[in-house]
Amino acid sequence: MLLLLVATKAIGASYRCQIYSAYISNNMCRWKEVIDTIETSGQKPDSFLIELVNYQYGYIAWCLGNNREEEGRKYLEKAESVLEILKSDSRSLSLVYAYKSAFYGFRIALGKLAAPLLGPRSIESAREAVRIDPTNYLGYVQLGNIEFYMPSVFGGSKQEALAHYLKAEELLTARSRPDEPDWNYLSLLTVIAQSYSYTGDLLSAKKYLELILRVEPEFLWVKNELYPQVLNKLKQ
Repeated sequence: MLLLLVATKAIGASYRCQIYSAYISNNMCRWKEVIDTIETSGQKPDSFLIELVNYQYGYIAWCLGNNREEEGRKYLEKAESVLEILKSDSRSLSLVYAYKSAFYGFRIALGKLAAPLLGPRSIESAREAVRIDPTNYLGYVQLGNIEFYMPSVFGGSKQEALAHYLKAEELLTARSRPDEPDWNYLSLLTVIAQSYSYTGDLLSAKKYLELILRVEPEFLWVKNELYPQVLNKLKQ
């Protein structure tokens, strides 16, 4: 049993490293391969399922942002099936609600007419995630996303979104291990930098982009696109 536990942890660490490498190099084909490998690996402990749904979450978001809606829809259905399994584990319940909130948002992105029905469900799920576990950073990320993407006429606020993202950063930083690369951490810092840029606070955006490059100098999206864009705006 001890050998099995060690082997399981080693495999999980390998997947995390592969996903991190795919994220910073924008190699989403490799990301997809990791997901598909885990999906076909037979019976999986809940710890593997939590990793799997996290990778599915990131891949679906990428698909929807890159005009690959049908592929995103396919992986969203798979991810929703994983959540159905995880919701029976009370230890995972806060995370389940956070992902449910995100998945409702993905459903809205796939069909805007669903917004009146699914929008409130997304908000409810995010609030439930942080009610169950106030230290769940992902719940605050979803609250931030809801505020960021909700039109202002319906109450959305970019400043409120940023406050939620900063709370998520505080929580994630407190639990992160500096020796363990995490795509979620880089993603959150990038969202904060983009939010500052969107609201016109270019100096704060620059500060966060420089922090990202200190953490990971080879994060290609930030290194080659986002950081030069902010520097050019500051010059202007």
